[in-house]
Amino acid sequence: MIATSTQGFTGSLPWMAWPSGPSVGEPLDMEALQRHLTVIRHKHAAGQFMFRAGQPFRALHLIHVGSYKTCEVSDDGREKVSAFKMRGELVGADSIGLGSYACDAVALEDSETWELPYPAVMKAATQIPGLQEQIHAAMAAEIRCDRSWMLLLSTLAAEPRVAAFLIDIAARQARMGYSAKHFILRMSRLDIASFLAIKHETVSRALSHLADLNYISVQRREVRVLDADALRDMACAAA
Repeated sequence: MIATSTQGFTGSLPWMAWPSGPSVGEPLDMEALQRHLTVIRHKHAAGQFMFRAGQPFRALHLIHVGSYKTCEVSDDGREKVSAFKMRGELVGADSIGLGSYACDAVALEDSETWELPYPAVMKAATQIPGLQEQIHAAMAAEIRCDRSWMLLLSTLAAEPRVAAFLIDIAARQARMGYSAKHFILRMSRLDIASFLAIKHETVSRALSHLADLNYISVQRREVRVLDADALRDMACAAA
């Protein structure tokens, strides 16, 4: 179990952004949803795009299997990883009202999504008990999480950022019913560096140092959390 103490850090934390109520853990009632709209399943191989920035926005996407990264691309072609999305999370909500997708979404592993046509899914939500609350809760949690990461990245040094990233991944693994102590990082070191706004080499050095401190053990992308309290305390320490 990953504790949620905020010693040394008074702001909200990414792994605390998602509510712990039962509505978050309950899957969407797809049978009820399909009575109101056409839900299309899409499979994506690792590295395949779910959608690209600038494509017409027509749907929200619920991750059923696997994981994805979302990326912002600057005018000169530079890519910035903006989020990592896992099972049960919505992708594309940030594009509502824009007419086109605001970012790229790329599969990190062999994955599957359910495409929920928009605005049909919001109309259906008014007719299916609890669905509207689930969608609004997911969107609000995403906003809180993004805001928390912005605060952390502006106040923490590089190594605490990496510690915070690992605690966040561990908490999300636990929320999906998996182990918070042993997991595989589906994203590359380069992706982690882009997300945390640090250098690729810094991520590798930070992981090695955390291993030297016996906070974690790491082999390639396999991570074991050995001292969650120490890791959390580092992640919550202001720079």
